[in-house]
Amino acid sequence: MISNSTSFFRISCLMVAITVLISCKNEDLIQRGDTLPTAYKKSMSLFQSGEYSDAAEAFETVIELGRGTDYGQEAQFYLAESYFNDGRYLLASAEYARYTTLYPRADKREEAHFKEAYSYYKLSPRYKLDQKHTRTAIEKFQLYNSRYPDSERVKEAAQYITELRSKLAKKLYYSANLYRRTKSYEAAIVYYDLTIENYPESNWAQRALVDKISTYVTYADRSVQSKQRERYQGAVDAYETFVQLFPEGEYRSEAEEHVDDARAALADLGEGSSSEEEEQSPVTSNLD
Repeated sequence: MISNSTSFFRISCLMVAITVLISCKNEDLIQRGDTLPTAYKKSMSLFQSGEYSDAAEAFETVIELGRGTDYGQEAQFYLAESYFNDGRYLLASAEYARYTTLYPRADKREEAHFKEAYSYYKLSPRYKLDQKHTRTAIEKFQLYNSRYPDSERVKEAAQYITELRSKLAKKLYYSANLYRRTKSYEAAIVYYDLTIENYPESNWAQRALVDKISTYVTYADRSVQSKQRERYQGAVDAYETFVQLFPEGEYRSEAEEHVDDARAALADLGEGSSSEEEEQSPVTSNLD
């Protein structure tokens, strides 16, 4: 059994240790009366130690104390860096933008412009969610490449643009698939077209064209005869677009299978066939 005196001794040691730690911690933070160079040095020490939240607060103090000085300028950049390294990307992007606005001729302006765009890249969510940060990241990277065409990071920025545009294409493509699954064929075709027109360089555009052909065939199969010809012809036209855009496309054999079905159906319909049947009404969906 531990005696009361032993317990008291251990608690006392713990309290002393905590007091020492707090004292050391306080010494690392900016104190009233610290000079501007000392405040900046403490801020950088916190940053280099990976204590980014404390570093951000310290750099904000340096900015207040050192407006119009080199210390204030450096602190503004490292405030953005602190937020970025702490995973607070929206705040980081705002501080990088403030840095380039306040110091348009600063040595780190190019890096700040890149990191502003990259902050939005880090904010870009998975494709099913709202993509406003994705679009902003694309715009920022494009602006970076136009400002610094000779930069060694232009290729890296272009790769991020391609990746982000592919995500936007994927979102449109899966929206089209959703409409197709609910038998809203016209809406599905609209969204396949948007994927193709807005992101023709992406692999999703090729996939969208194949599924557009297939959708037209399914839509025609389920339509009354008076509407079938134009919908089968829509499949044929979509295939011809596929061949023009992707002559060596990886999905060409699949596209050919679907267009063969459409051509066979057109041949079965014959010239000038018609029907007085009422058209089967497709399920409609909101296109928003």
